[in-house]
Amino acid sequence: MSAARYFAPTLTLCAALLLTGCASATQGPAAAAPSAAAQNTAGQPVTVDNCGTKVSFAKAPERVVTIKSTTTEMLLALGLGDRIEGSAASDGPLPEEFAADAPPILAEQLPSQEAVLETAPDLVYAGWESNFSTEGAGKRESLQKLGINTYVSPAACKAPGYKPDPMTFDKLFGEIQEVGRIFHAEEAAQDLVKSQQEALAAIKPSTKELTALWYSSGAADSPYVGAGIGAPQMIMEAAGLKNIAAEVKDTWTPYSWEVVAEQNPDVIVLIDSSWSTAKKKISVLESNPVTAKLDAVREGRYLVLPFPASEAGVRNVAAAASLVDQLKTMNVAD
Repeated sequence: MSAARYFAPTLTLCAALLLTGCASATQGPAAAAPSAAAQNTAGQPVTVDNCGTKVSFAKAPERVVTIKSTTTEMLLALGLGDRIEGSAASDGPLPEEFAADAPPILAEQLPSQEAVLETAPDLVYAGWESNFSTEGAGKRESLQKLGINTYVSPAACKAPGYKPDPMTFDKLFGEIQEVGRIFHAEEAAQDLVKSQQEALAAIKPSTKELTALWYSSGAADSPYVGAGIGAPQMIMEAAGLKNIAAEVKDTWTPYSWEVVAEQNPDVIVLIDSSWSTAKKKISVLESNPVTAKLDAVREGRYLVLPFPASEAGVRNVAAAASLVDQLKTMNVAD
């Protein structure tokens, strides 16, 4: 890896930040603050407008299937791990704080509807809307007819009026509160939000106006990068980085290596996953004639984050703090 400086991510949140009890809330169009329909006191039925689908909870869910790391970690952070009957499609290892409470693995990839039904869930909590399909966990309306509620992380809503534009930490905190209300765990949600707000306020972003490429996946032909309205943009802004793809009005987007070369970013954020490791990405950057001459590549100015921290969830504050710490280690931050 030539002169590459490979910085291991320091993203483990302390117990005070993640393991802070339980709570509840609701979030309506535009992934904003909890909607009026959800302003119920603890113990009462809760109705939410979730990505345009009305979902009513007569009582707190007791048997949950989680799909993707963000949903599993959300419930674990709220102290609700004992409600998870099975998790699926994990994007990477759980933080150390959650290791002892790791839920049963229902499927390594997207679970089938049959596998989901075998757990007899009363809720399927998914990280993406596309997780609900005939090829996957089942369509939302089909599960509803079987008496199984469904919920999608509001940050992943795609319909106009529901898609976060842009994603913000306030909207993320709104999801924490909404999930808390659904599970009648308002106090824990309030504690978790407060801890995350304090941690976010403690971050001292770089003031050097460094430009950055958020390299999520893709190889020699073209990269898939963090664009201007999703979690990558939100995290980079909190760290004081200027996203070179900020003009693209999307969460993630295909990009061009030629455009990257024209922008010549000061640093490159590498998203580390089992299917597209940071090491593999460095190899792509150093072997591609278009990117090999980039200053960030020649000088090994790489920042590394694990994939589960790259999507909207309870690890985002720690992800921003990790970027700042890694910048300081590189001696390119104030």
